[in-house]
Amino acid sequence: MDIRTRLDELERNTLSKYATLSSNTKGRMMEEEICNIRTEFQRDRDRIIHSKSFRRLKHKTQVFIAPEGDHYRTRLTHTLEVAQISRTLARALRLNEDLVEAIALGHDLGHTPFGHTGEYALNALHPGGFKHNEQSLKVVDFLEHTHMRQGLNLTHEVRDGILNHTGDGEPETLEGSIARIADRIAYINHDIDDAIRAKIIGEDELPKDCLDVLGKYHGERINIMILDVVENSLDADSISMSDRVGYYTEKLRLFMFDRVYLNMDARTEEKKALYIIEQLYRYYMDNYLELPEEHREQYKNTDFPKEDIICDYIGGMTDRYVVNLVKEIFIPKPWQKY
Repeated sequence: MDIRTRLDELERNTLSKYATLSSNTKGRMMEEEICNIRTEFQRDRDRIIHSKSFRRLKHKTQVFIAPEGDHYRTRLTHTLEVAQISRTLARALRLNEDLVEAIALGHDLGHTPFGHTGEYALNALHPGGFKHNEQSLKVVDFLEHTHMRQGLNLTHEVRDGILNHTGDGEPETLEGSIARIADRIAYINHDIDDAIRAKIIGEDELPKDCLDVLGKYHGERINIMILDVVENSLDADSISMSDRVGYYTEKLRLFMFDRVYLNMDARTEEKKALYIIEQLYRYYMDNYLELPEEHREQYKNTDFPKEDIICDYIGGMTDRYVVNLVKEIFIPKPWQKY
């Protein structure tokens, strides 16, 4: 018996009846030979971690654009926190940890430079709109590629979880629902932490009734939210918080929108970010052949419109790459005679 077969058997014998078993995956878009060591969801996790899009997350904004301090979250550290919370929940509920980790690690691969500001800019510019969850799926299905394949060819369950980690759609699996709720737990709490560090809000300004229920400190709040999800979802066919904890979690989230996410003091550089993304988009609409040939070559024999191709290029950039590219294109260089 090979190692993967033993792992599949271990899942069948130990996981909840509501868990998604690796051996029961709905499969990949392109059929592949199975691995003798790793389960199908382990393979997906590994492909995401080794992708270029995953590495770029370390230079993409979470909330604060170009923060000066070393301790502010980036899109990568956010992703790792979501993965950690997701695994904790999955283990406690006896659901598939490998599946939930793969979804969590891949959920923001399609996020733009400058965080949601970049997403808003491309959504306004593209005639068909731009949503980061849909872009994350496009990244793993098409934009990431190796000499072996176009796209990462992930399993149906991981792709579904990535697409439905936010928005109106609901994940098909409980593991996808875990990643969705873990994303919210993570960003509410670490964004509070960063906002306090940035002096956008003070600890004494957080809603007292929320703190009375959820806890005063960062780790305490995360622990209470996780425990509540576990207690409310154990041996159940759905993932949710209790009404009480869910109410105060949502109230805290709305407080963050009012005081941080939509606070102009916290978004002092946002207009600049919106402006330069718009200028880049319009520049490439007028100068399409200035896009790197390597990027344009991916779309040979496809019917993707020019707007998609440009958004894919800009959406994949890191914050610093955008800034350097704008300097290269729009800022005059001193004339030198050689």
